[in-house]
Amino acid sequence: MAVRAADEKGAVAPVALEVTEHFGLADAFLIVTGSVERNVQAISDAIEDELNDAGVRTIRREGRESGRWVLLDFGDILVHVFHQEERDFYQLERLWQDCPVIDISAMIETPAVATAPVSINE
Repeated sequence: MAVRAADEKGAVAPVALEVTEHFGLADAFLIVTGSVERNVQAISDAIEDELNDAGVRTIRREGRESGRWVLLDFGDILVHVFHQEERDFYQLERLWQDCPVIDISAMIETPAVATAPVSINE
């Protein structure tokens, strides 16, 4: 649901990581990118609305006001909605490169293309 909601709002370069073995507080990270601050906010709002409507409660939300990096905590899944500059700077995929990638390609209509290449194996 989170992947589809993000995709519908124009999120790019979605990556899902299985973090269970390395991070005891969640099972997965979903990382997506928005083009501008308002897009980051719209993506995070859509994800939160979709999951809340399905009965998945938001435990914590941070960063929505700035629209640069929004963190949504739903318990089993943490969603990171980045502005491209923040995603390039923090490189979460590189930081968590030991975690298996979850194939979400069948869940999106928009090809995974970022302004700058994102690699988790660097």
